[in-house]
Amino acid sequence: MTIRHRLQAAVVFAMFLIGLRHVLPGETSRGGALDFFCPFGGVETLLPLLLRGDTLRTTGLLSLAILVAVVGLSLLAGRAFCGWLCPLGAVQDGLAGAARRLSGEKRHIRGKKSPARFPTRLPAALDRPLRYAKYVILALIVLASITAVYPPLHRFCPVHALFGLRLTPLLWGVLLTFVATSLLVERFSCKYLCPLGALLAITNRFAPLRLVVDPARCNQCGRCNHECPMDVVDAYPQSAGADCIRCLECLETCARKETVTLELGYSRGNGGGS
Repeated sequence: MTIRHRLQAAVVFAMFLIGLRHVLPGETSRGGALDFFCPFGGVETLLPLLLRGDTLRTTGLLSLAILVAVVGLSLLAGRAFCGWLCPLGAVQDGLAGAARRLSGEKRHIRGKKSPARFPTRLPAALDRPLRYAKYVILALIVLASITAVYPPLHRFCPVHALFGLRLTPLLWGVLLTFVATSLLVERFSCKYLCPLGALLAITNRFAPLRLVVDPARCNQCGRCNHECPMDVVDAYPQSAGADCIRCLECLETCARKETVTLELGYSRGNGGGS
């Protein structure tokens, strides 16, 4: 297990503890407890706070503080939060691994195409336009938050479905959809639906901590293609692209030493598209 996977496991465990804390006997249940710990709760309550002077119910200043911390990290490292600290991303990675084992992969060999049937990739003609759906979702939620009382995403948020431990029929549907899509397409929610990912994607363009590729050393063997969970690798890893989550799988997979490096600043080589 890599450092990233250990960190992801710790985050998932912490989220389960937060969810559990509000359903144990003797505790006062607060349905929005998870919103306080979610950076997107800060996104949803930001405009109401600026325009009306108050936060949405089930959110608070803690939501905004966590949002500031996540955005601060993203200004340095792009969408690293999505690849290392997001509990939804961690669960999706786990489900993708389970799908590979259940559909034909006996042992994962890094850099080799998996014999498993799932998770699969959507055809390019469908994948490319769907990548913009998360930006539309982000815009709609931010607009809806202006007149909202509760966070617009509150009733059908996958965080509530996974970690809330009190499921409504709607949240059951969200949970089943999340699990099914994650088994079928790796990081489906991250690629196509996540509004927080859409917000953080903007920082990939100028975040100084990025993957740098030396074109003179890269032989375009395709090993990194097989390991990229976001399917953003073409000829080179594209860390300045909107969907790179800085998971470093391409760096770990590359068989040619110092072809792919993680650097702070804007320097040599491909620079991930910069």
